[in-house]
Order: sequence, then structure tokens, then C-alpha cells
Amino acid sequence: MPARPLLVSSDPDVLDDLLRLAATAGVELEVAPDAGAARRSWIEAPFIVVAADATSGCVRSRLPRRDGVVLLGDDLDDAGIWQRAVEVGAEHVVFLPDAERWLIDRLADADEGPGPEGALVTVIGGRGGAGATTLSCALAVTASRAGRSTLLVDGDPLGGGIDLVFGGEQDAGLRWRDLGATRGRVPAAELARALPQMNGLSVLSWDRTDPGPVSVDAVRAVLAAGRRAHELVVVDLPRLLDECSRAVLLSSTTCLLVVPHEVRAAAAASRVAATVGLLCRDLRVVTRGPSPSGLVGGQIAAALGLPLLGELRAEPGLDVALERGEPPARRGRGPLSAVCERLLDELLPAVGRAA
Repeated sequence: MPARPLLVSSDPDVLDDLLRLAATAGVELEVAPDAGAARRSWIEAPFIVVAADATSGCVRSRLPRRDGVVLLGDDLDDAGIWQRAVEVGAEHVVFLPDAERWLIDRLADADEGPGPEGALVTVIGGRGGAGATTLSCALAVTASRAGRSTLLVDGDPLGGGIDLVFGGEQDAGLRWRDLGATRGRVPAAELARALPQMNGLSVLSWDRTDPGPVSVDAVRAVLAAGRRAHELVVVDLPRLLDECSRAVLLSSTTCLLVVPHEVRAAAAASRVAATVGLLCRDLRVVTRGPSPSGLVGGQIAAALGLPLLGELRAEPGLDVALERGEPPARRGRGPLSAVCERLLDELLPAVGRAA
């Protein structure tokens, strides 16, 4: 069993407060009434809260110095609390109720561990109907098929719901309407369990009801949790950027601009690229054929002044499959699958094909 955050205290009021905060964080605490009981877990615990009533015992016991120790004070006017913090090796001195939010976040961080943050790839169309949603879904499906934990996020409240691509509109689980008022830190494991699982990946979609307001704080909190719980997060964004879309782009690892092989599409994409390029440092082009005039991907990328990441060829039967709720690239065959595998290998070497 993984080590749990540790509370060292015999004060019933402190115990009540910390158990309440731990429950809010979705974390189970280990409680030691004194330094002797705390010794066996002192090194392994990911995070330790020493209450004021236990500091003297911890100092006398000469518990080893370590990171991640916090002293919980009980009197703001106690000048000696800072000296005791130094003696016990605490990194911070905190007081309730002021530090409640901070402690909840630290408890949740400790419980989830220091794992690496997943990559965030955004996909946006150079014009309406460019195929950004199809590419978003195909990238997510391809990564999941390679054995990587993946979250697909619908970033367009007027797009009809990305869960329709998977035929999962009736699947149980959270949608954006359930998360729109979220603030603060979201427990990553809890979010991953609450989202619908479609074709082996987590999906966060809008639904067909009134979407309601979703705050920028909610978007940031949900995406941060998604990146802690998944190796890859793919977000399908609308062309008309609102405050939430801009926040996503600012956090993204890479943005893919999907442009059909058309002169007018390239012209429209130049306006999108001018805005998106100010928000995401790594903006690349994925073009989609066929072209009615012989225009090729390299020409479009050169006109936009952006690197060409890949060219998508026409795939017979793809539109019919999407209408049936059959996600793209699920069989791992065809031009779209091949391009997605190459894209993932180049963009995210650790999220490429499984060995």
C-alpha cells in the first residue's frame, strides 16, 4: 500500500480539522499521536503535518530531517513557533483557517505523487470544416491504441459534443456542464474515474443541452488535473477564440493548425495563425487533401510561414464511419492512422508507438 500523508498530533480539534481537509482532497491520512508512533512512517510519508502539541516530542526524538514537513500552529501570537519550526525541520508554518486551501492542495499533491505532467496538444481548424475534430479524435485514439493514457477534451461548446464521434452521447460520466463552476485544485485520479471512457480513452465533452457558463478557472483546473492523470491531453478548439480557448492555448505544448489544400482555406488560416501564434510558441500545420487546383502542403505551410507536420490524404468511408459513431483511426489502418502515428512520434517521442 502506498505511503499516506502523515499527521502527528493528539489534539482532537486538530484531528477533526485535518481529517475534514483530507476528505476534501480525497486523501486518506495516517495519524500518529506522538513522535514515537510517527517514527515508522516519518521517512516514507509523502507529506507530514506536525501540530503544535507534538513539536516538543518530535524535537526530543530527533526525527531525521527531511523535505515536506509543515508545522501547524495554534496561536498567531506565539513568537516561539518559528524557532520550533526550525528545530523540527519544518519548511512552512501555517495556521487554520487561513491555510485550509493550501493544505488541501498539498495533501492532494502528496497523495498523487510527483509524476510528470502530460503533454497538451491543441488542434484548431484553419477554416470551418477543416477536419480539426477528426484529427483530434484520431490523435487521441492512436495514442490510446499505443498503450498511452489519453484524455480527449471538447473545447467547442457549439460543436455538438465530441462524444458523438464515439457514439457515446448516452455514456455515463461528467460533462463540461458538471465542471463549469470548478475552482481550485481538482484531484486528478478522481477526475479520471469520473469521466466517460470511450474507445480506451477518457473523454470530456459538451452535451446537447444548454452548455451554461464555464469559467477560465474551471478550464485551467480541469486541464491541470487531466495532465497529471494522463500522458497526453488533446483539445479540439474552435476557430473563434474566447477567454477559455486562449487560456488553453497558453498552456499547450503544441498547436496543430489543420488547413485543407485550398487557396481560400490558406487565406483564412493565415488570420487564425496570426492570433494563435501569439499564444502558443509551437504552432505547426497539418494539411488535408485532395486539392482542386494541385496545391500541396508544402506550399500552404510556406505561405503561412509555419512548419509542415503532415499531410492528410482522402480516406474513403471515413465520413460514413463518423456518422455511425465509429471513431477515426480505431483500427490502426488507413492514411489517417499512418499520419497520426508519425505525428505522435515527432511531437511526443514518449507517446509514440508502443514497443
